[in-house]
Amino acid sequence: MSKQTKTLDYEMSENFDYLEAAESIEPEVELEQETVDKMRSGSELLVESLVNEDVDFIFGYPGGAVLPLYDTFYDAKIKHILARHEQGATHAAEGYARVSGNTGVVVVTSGPGATNAITGIADAYSDSLPLVVITGQVATPGIGKDAFQEADLLSMTTPITKHNYQVKNVSDIPKIIHEAFHIANTGRKGPVVIDFPKDMGVLSTNTPVTDELELPGYSIPDKPKKDDIQKLRDYLKSAKKPIVLSGAGINHAKANKVFTEFVNRHQLPVVSTLLGLGAIPYEHPLFLGMGGMHGSYASNMALTECDLLINFGSRFDDRLASNPDEFAPNAKIVHVDIDPSEINKVIKVDLGIVADCKATLEALLDFESYSIKHENWLETCNSNKAQHPFTYKDDEDGTFSKPQRTIEYIGDITNGDAIVTTDVGQHQMWVAQFYPFKNHGQLVTSGGLGTMGFGIPSAIGAKLAQPDKTVIAFVGDGGFQMTNQEMAILDEYGINIKIVLINNGTLGMVKQWQDKFFNKRFSHSVFNDQPDFIKLSEAYNVKGYLIDDPTQLEQQLDEAFQYDGPALIEVRISPVETVSPMVPSGKANHEMEGL
Repeated sequence: MSKQTKTLDYEMSENFDYLEAAESIEPEVELEQETVDKMRSGSELLVESLVNEDVDFIFGYPGGAVLPLYDTFYDAKIKHILARHEQGATHAAEGYARVSGNTGVVVVTSGPGATNAITGIADAYSDSLPLVVITGQVATPGIGKDAFQEADLLSMTTPITKHNYQVKNVSDIPKIIHEAFHIANTGRKGPVVIDFPKDMGVLSTNTPVTDELELPGYSIPDKPKKDDIQKLRDYLKSAKKPIVLSGAGINHAKANKVFTEFVNRHQLPVVSTLLGLGAIPYEHPLFLGMGGMHGSYASNMALTECDLLINFGSRFDDRLASNPDEFAPNAKIVHVDIDPSEINKVIKVDLGIVADCKATLEALLDFESYSIKHENWLETCNSNKAQHPFTYKDDEDGTFSKPQRTIEYIGDITNGDAIVTTDVGQHQMWVAQFYPFKNHGQLVTSGGLGTMGFGIPSAIGAKLAQPDKTVIAFVGDGGFQMTNQEMAILDEYGINIKIVLINNGTLGMVKQWQDKFFNKRFSHSVFNDQPDFIKLSEAYNVKGYLIDDPTQLEQQLDEAFQYDGPALIEVRISPVETVSPMVPSGKANHEMEGL
C-alpha cells in the first residue's frame, strides 16, 4: 500500500501563520493511505457532525474567523439563512427552536459578531430555549493576545449558557458537537456556546462523528417520586379552592393534551403565565386567563384566594409574583419543575417535585379516578371571569383603530390557529390578552429577558419550522426599528409572514409607566419623527398596508391576510392607549388597577 505523510502537530510562534503552516507542514507522522483518505478538515468534520444531529437550518453571518467553515457550507446539505445582524440570527434560531422543538443553530464570526449574538443567547437562556451557537474565534496562537476581533466569549457567556466549550483539539469536534446538542435540548433546555478558533477549521483529523455521550456530572430529572405524587393527590382531595398554574414547562414538555385531561378530570381552574399560554385553549371553560401584572381579574383573584396552588413549570417570576410575601397567602403550594434550582427560589413551597411536567401529569393520571367537590369555588371563578373580562372602549372621536380589536379580529380570521410572535411592550400584553390561542407552541415571545427586536426574526424562524402555518409577528414601532433589517430575508427566501406594526409613535410601555409613576414626565419616550414604514417595507419588496382609518380596519386586514406573500400591516393607534388592568410593581395580585 502506498504511503503518504502528514503531521498533526505544529509550532506556534507569536506571528504564526496557521494557513501557511497547514499547507506546508513538514512530514513527521507517517500515515497509511487509507487513513489519509479519511482525513477531513475541522470545518468538514463540524458540518458532518451537524448533519449527524439532523440540523435543518443554520442561521448565521460570516466573517474572517469563520471563513474556513463558511467555505465548507458552500457544498453542505444544510440550508443556511443569511441574517442581516447576529442578534437577528439568534432570535430566528429561537423562533425555530420554540416552534419545532429542535435545537436552533447559529454561526457567527469572532469579536463583534459573537458579542452581537449575546443578547439572543441571554434571551434563550432566560426562556429555556435550546440553541447551539458556534462563535468564531481568532486562531489558537492569538488567543489572549488581543488579536484582531478577539473577544473572550467563554467568560462572557458563562452566566447565560447551560454550558460552553472552546475547541482546542480538532479531534474533539464530534464529541463537543454531540454533547452540546444533548445538553441544549434535554432537562431544562437552553443555549450552549461552542467557541471555534479559526485554525481548528483548517487542521485535519480522521476522527469519526460520534453518537456516544460521556457526561457523568450531567443528570436529567424525569419521573416524579411516587411519594410526591401521593402527597399531591392527598392535597387535591382535601382542597376546597384549588387552582393550577401553567408555565412554560408545560409547553416545553409538549404536555398540553395530558394537562387538559388532568384539569378536566378534577375540574381545576387554570391560570397561565405569559409563556404558559396555549397550554389549554383560551375558550376552555376552566381557563381563567393569564395571571400577574397585566393578567385577568379572575386569574389574580384565584391566585389570591386559592387554598391549593399547583405550579407546573413556572419559575414564579416577578411579573407573576410581584410581592412574594403576599402571593397565594392562604394556599398550600406545589411546584413541579425540571430544574431543582427553581424550587423555593422565589416562593417557599409545601411540596417541590423535581421532574418533567408531562411525566408528572401522566403519573397523576395513572391513579384511579376520584371526584373532588368544589362547585362553589368553580362558580366564584367563573363569575369573576364573566363580570371582569378583558375589555376596551372604542375611540370616542373615531380617529384611531383599537389595538385590542385589531388583535381580536386577526384571531377571528386566523381561527385562533396562527403561530404568533411578538416584540416586547404594550402590544405584547394586548396579544396575550386578546389573541385566542388554542395550542402549545403558538406564542413565541421574549418573556424573561423582555428583548425588543425579537418579533420579526423569531417569526422568520417560526415560519421555517412550520411552513404550512400562518405566522404573524406583532411588533411596536420601537422594537420594529431595532431589527426590521431582517425583512430583507423574506423576499430572498420566500418566507411569507404577516408583520402587524402597532404604531403609537411612542415607546408605549415606557410612556405608560412614566404617566403613572413619574408624574407624566415623558422623558425620551416619544418619537418626534419616524420613517415612512410602508415605503421601508416596499424597499424590501414586502407589500405594505397602512390602516389609519378605523372604519377600514377589518376590510384591510382581510385583504392583507388574503395576500399570498409577506406583508407589513401598519395600524395607527392612539398614543395614550394603555394596557389594563395592571398590578403595580411590588403590589399583591389582588391590588389591580384600571379594571
